[in-house]
Amino acid sequence: MNIDRMEFISWMERIMDRLDILSEHITDIQKNRNNIDGEELLDNQDLLQMLKISNRSLQRYRSAGKLPYYTISGKIYYKLSDVHQFIRDSFNALRKN
Repeated sequence: MNIDRMEFISWMERIMDRLDILSEHITDIQKNRNNIDGEELLDNQDLLQMLKISNRSLQRYRSAGKLPYYTISGKIYYKLSDVHQFIRDSFNALRKN
């Protein structure tokens, strides 16, 4: 079976277009997977990297009630707005001292 160059290029362009569409769908699914009521949810790993703190420090903030969290199917999540508020509160506490 022999196909000409133009037909091959046409097929490859169609395949690439479909892969781009699939990539957009996967990105949308990933964004919606970690959202609740339109708000982004972060897990422990996300927060550890974002704040550059240890797992133990994160646990202390939760235990002290400084950082609200939610448990969904045994996994801990944090609302992004709660994290932002926690950061603001931490800066305000530093300013007072």
